[in-house]
Amino acid sequence: MRRRITMLVAATSSALVVAFVVPLCALLVTVAEDRASARARDQAQSVAALLGTVEDPAALGRAIETLAVAGPPVVVIASDGRMIGAQGRLAADTSAAVDQARASLTATTVAQDHGIDAIVPVASGDYVDIVVATVAEAEVRSGVLAGWGALISLGVVLVGVAVLMARELGRRVSTPVTDLGEVAHRLSAGDLSARATPSGPEETVEVAKTLNRLADRIDSLLVAERERVADLGHRLRTPVTALRLATDQLTDREAADRIDRLVDELHHSVDEVVREARRPLRDALPTPGDLGAIVSERARFWGALAEDQGRALSLVLPAAQGAPILVTLSAKDVQECVDTLMDNYFSHTPDGAPAVLTVGSDAARGWFDVSDGGPGMTAYGGRGESGGGSTGLGLDIVRRLAASAGGEVRIGPAELGGLSVTVSIPRAV
Repeated sequence: MRRRITMLVAATSSALVVAFVVPLCALLVTVAEDRASARARDQAQSVAALLGTVEDPAALGRAIETLAVAGPPVVVIASDGRMIGAQGRLAADTSAAVDQARASLTATTVAQDHGIDAIVPVASGDYVDIVVATVAEAEVRSGVLAGWGALISLGVVLVGVAVLMARELGRRVSTPVTDLGEVAHRLSAGDLSARATPSGPEETVEVAKTLNRLADRIDSLLVAERERVADLGHRLRTPVTALRLATDQLTDREAADRIDRLVDELHHSVDEVVREARRPLRDALPTPGDLGAIVSERARFWGALAEDQGRALSLVLPAAQGAPILVTLSAKDVQECVDTLMDNYFSHTPDGAPAVLTVGSDAARGWFDVSDGGPGMTAYGGRGESGGGSTGLGLDIVRRLAASAGGEVRIGPAELGGLSVTVSIPRAV
């Protein structure tokens, strides 16, 4: 914006200066020519007045030389063709003008290639003498170039001043807008403490105030939402505790231990929900998660349930297992993605349906895939819809978590006959 304002003012002021300077330069030439013509006429008329009082050609010549010291040079062309005060021959264009003046007996001023000639005929009986005063072209233009230089310099100064004023105006207008953009970027990055300082034009001040009100509103809504989520987490702890107490009354200790582990995992998840709700919006950058290690650990966790239901759960890891596959998604979020997809697998496929967990990577991304031998996508429905008693939000949660780290989720048919869900996440630098 600042550059555009400066360029616009520079172009406009330059056009205005040119529109004024060019006519002024032409006027300066006209004034110089008029001034030279007046000097030549005055000099010629002064000499013409001497012709009636000085009859001696030598005395007339000395008088002409005296006048030429303070004014333009003069030559008198007598009726018999003699030239008094002449330095050489007359120019051809001057001779033609002299003949015309002698014939018409009319004084005239003529602009010639060599300068300006003032021609005054002086009649005495049947004789006509001609007085010619000449201002040389160099003398006519002597002050013009200096005047042009002054006008052009003044024009450049005016344009420069206009550009400087435009830059200052552009700064006053663009700086508040730039600050607003910076605050908007900070808000979009999750820094809800960012606020704009109202400054600049009235419109910019109003935008800044509106942006601040919007940020306050978003902040208050998020705080209220987090409080509701935290309250829900606290409420879930009561039935989880009751479930743990009921587990202690089971006579089958093997089943009781397995259920107790699941209850511990559920209790941990509830605590994680509460901590997440209490966590500030902008924490430090999460620790990159290792896909291979996390998927392997979750495969072991879900393997016990798969064994109970007669399901074949396989894990396929990269050939080079020594190097970790670090991705931009945190370990906690990677675990949540795996658990959500595995929960979908157990919820939407019949007992005995197999599944394969696969981990892979390339130079730019790491990925893991959950493929099952269930009925396929028809069992899942859309967002918030489920035929298996769940919320139907599992895949949407996985998409959201992957997108938060710049990743993506691809869904398609699996080689086992069911659904294949691939989560691809950029590798951590």
